Amino acid sequence: MLQSLAGAGALAFGATACSGTGGASSDQSSSAASAAPTTSGQGAATGRRLGAEWESHTRTFMAWPAQESIWGEQLPAVRADVAGLARAIAGYEAVVLLARPDQVDQAQQACGADVEVVPIPVDDSWARDTVPVFVEEAGTLKGVDFNFNGWGNKQNPHDDDAKVAAAVLAKYGIPRIRTQLVAEGGSFESDGLGTVMITESAIVNDNRNPGWSRDDIEAELIKVLGVQKIIWLAGVRGADITDAHVDSLVRFVAPGVVLLDQAFPGTPPDVWSRSADQARGVLQSATDARGKSLQIIDLPQPDPDQMTGTGKAFVSPYVNFYIGDKAVFMPKFGDAKADDRAKQMLADHFPGRDIVPVKIDTIASGGGGIHCSTHDQPGKPAA
Repeated sequence: MLQSLAGAGALAFGATACSGTGGASSDQSSSAASAAPTTSGQGAATGRRLGAEWESHTRTFMAWPAQESIWGEQLPAVRADVAGLARAIAGYEAVVLLARPDQVDQAQQACGADVEVVPIPVDDSWARDTVPVFVEEAGTLKGVDFNFNGWGNKQNPHDDDAKVAAAVLAKYGIPRIRTQLVAEGGSFESDGLGTVMITESAIVNDNRNPGWSRDDIEAELIKVLGVQKIIWLAGVRGADITDAHVDSLVRFVAPGVVLLDQAFPGTPPDVWSRSADQARGVLQSATDARGKSLQIIDLPQPDPDQMTGTGKAFVSPYVNFYIGDKAVFMPKFGDAKADDRAKQMLADHFPGRDIVPVKIDTIASGGGGIHCSTHDQPGKPAA
């Protein structure tokens, strides 16, 4: 994902990735588990609710990297990583891989019979950002099309990825919610109870939403997603292609409980560690939509000298994990001590799920992670 900014900074996190001209929204809908934390309840006046990732899934969406112009000589290796991740998830729940029609056979062969490959044109592998953001409204699943624009036109081509949200909704007959706001799925981290964490850098940004204030954007998100409380974190502008998505910074593991990325001990301070420090300060004084304080738990990164993957854009936070129906999929970076520690921490928070480490060195070297590469379609609404 970060190929175009690969020189932006060592061990950069934040990847996952039409512009609005004001605060107005069309907001039109068109037709087109195991043990888990408990989440339920309606959102704002629209009656919509943005669920939590630990709730039940119908399927996981992924996408087949299509463009040699984006990945260069790494294209075969990143495809191997994507296929390996798809196979791992398919051992636990349905996986739909989006692929260009002329690449369907190749993708199917790589992923195996347990993965359903669907011919929808894509440019790259970052389904988190291109697939619609799903919400529940009156017992009906709907999808918000956030007008993907290549993370502020930083990656080109992205013409096919810009059409993925609409194509997915049309294929599965899910009503489409329109908005003038430009955003990506990796911008939002939800507790399922009305609270969302967002980095300002990735959405209050003229490369997505010129002329929109933070208040404009907050009002629109409350409307289209049904959220009640947004916890705004500063993020980092311009150091990676996503402008520092929240899903490589801090994640909910239950209502009121977050895992916060931390640099490996002894690593010199940089924009990313300072961003985590800023987030900690905000989270320590924040309350969620229920008025409750947050428990903050540090999740340290691996030792850079022990990692098997390399690259200036390498995404090394463990917090870029994916919560499936019956398993949690986490990156395996090669630092055995740190990998085991992260696995145990996730097991502590998800005792009803397997914790599955997956080697994703090429995905990570391209500036993304497991969460960036996956997108859950919710299943049965929470009671």
